[in-house]
Formats: sequence, structure tokens, C-alpha cells
Amino acid sequence: MTMTLSGLDYPAPAKLNLFLHVVGRRPDGYHLLQSVFTLLDYGDNIRIRVRDDGEVHRVNDLPAIPEAEDLTVRAAQMLREASGSSRGADIEVEKRIPLGGGSSDAATVLLALDRLWNTGFGPDALAELGASLGADIPFFLRGSTAWAEGVGEKLKPIAIPRKWYVVLAPAVSVPTKEIFAAPELTRNTEALKMEDFSAHPQDSRFHNDLEPIVTARYPMVREHLEWLRQHGDARMTGSGACVFAAFDSREEAQKVLDLASPKKGFVAQGVATHPLRVS
Repeated sequence: MTMTLSGLDYPAPAKLNLFLHVVGRRPDGYHLLQSVFTLLDYGDNIRIRVRDDGEVHRVNDLPAIPEAEDLTVRAAQMLREASGSSRGADIEVEKRIPLGGGSSDAATVLLALDRLWNTGFGPDALAELGASLGADIPFFLRGSTAWAEGVGEKLKPIAIPRKWYVVLAPAVSVPTKEIFAAPELTRNTEALKMEDFSAHPQDSRFHNDLEPIVTARYPMVREHLEWLRQHGDARMTGSGACVFAAFDSREEAQKVLDLASPKKGFVAQGVATHPLRVS
């Protein structure tokens, strides 16, 4: 895709759930989770042109994402209203993250516009603002590898070894709501401690509770996962459909990805900090 707006590329990194446990359910129906979120040096790119008329528009078409429902547009509108800014923005999104990435895109728009509009919110205030748009948005705004609890909003920084990941993307969309609503979903996994993961990240106690539901209902996800498990400790991330395995070097990871053809995927390295927080 050739981007039409000139200017800087604002990165919107992909993330992985290194494990995902469902440890309970709130009275309002939301599930209580434990996970570790890590960012990757791979993701979407965002370009922004500031407008003086207060209008917010996405300037490119994205399949299956109407402009009015796009989290980048909604995030910009929310920041404009919360800040009282009279400025607007044209937003262009280059999609590279398979089957998702909306929360990361929205967080990047909030971080970029906070600078471009000089609204002065900062990451923590933006995280409070963005949480109503998506539970993952505060993670991207705070921008570091995190132990996550609650519905994903309770975040604690955690240090993990820096790995290279093969991520495979089955050509199927898995509706998150369907999986969390599944009657067979385990909702009482034992809550573990962050220190347990830090000491033994490959411990079999750390798994993805959603994985058996998704692989039973979506054979393509199961096929990709079984194939990748021939080459490493493969897991599903989030509610799917992507699956991943960690390796110690780019060379090891690339060899596995080369073998995966014609399956679609990419190789990326985990990063400790969001690139917009570094810069």
C-alpha cells in the first residue's frame, strides 16, 4: 500500500498475549483475566495531517471497517472533545497487523495528536480516556511489557527475555464475543503470581484458556497451531486467530517461517517499550 499523506509514520505495534487465563467473571458479565502483553517491532503505520476546521476524517478505505466505526477516528474525536481543541485531523492507516490492531492504531493516534494538537494529556490521562474505547488501549498508551489483570486494564511492568517470534495468521476471523460466551469456556483458572511467570515463563501452567474453544470451532487455527508446534512451543494469542512461537534468534525464526509457506505470517522481535514512548 502506498500512503497518500506526506509526513511522519507513527508506528502502531502489534502485541502478543504470552498466555491468557480466565480467572473469574464480574457481575456485569466481563471476564477477569491474567496475561502478559508484549509489543512487537512490527505493526501498522499511521499518518496524520492536522486540520484547522475541527473535522476528523480517515482518508483511505479499509475493508470491513467503516470510517464511523474506526477506532482511530473515534479516538481523535474523543480527544478533541475532552481537550476542547478546535483542531481536527486527516488520518491514514496502513494495515499490516493481521485481523486486528484497532486498539494499537487508536492508541497511536491519541499519542500523536496529543503532541500535534498540544493538548498536554500525557500517556496516563490518555489511558483513562481511551479505556472506554477498548480494554487494550491503556496497555498501548502506557507502552511497556506488562502483567495484566482485571479486564486487562490493571497493568504492572514486567521484564521478560527478548525473543524473536514467528506469528502465523490463519485466514479466518474469530469473533471474540463468541469465544468468551462459549458455555464450555473455563472461567475459574487458578490465579497465579507475576513472580511465577518471571521465574518460569515456559511453565505449562501458563496457557491460553481460549485456545481449546477456538481450535475446536475453527479447524484452520488448529491446523496452523499443530504445524507450528512441530517447530517450537506454539500458542494462540488472545482469542485468535493468530498463533506464535518464540525463538532465540531471528535466523531460527526466519527458517521456520520459510518452511511455513504458503501459510501467511511474519517474524518480529519483542520490544520492551512502545516506539512513541522511546522517541
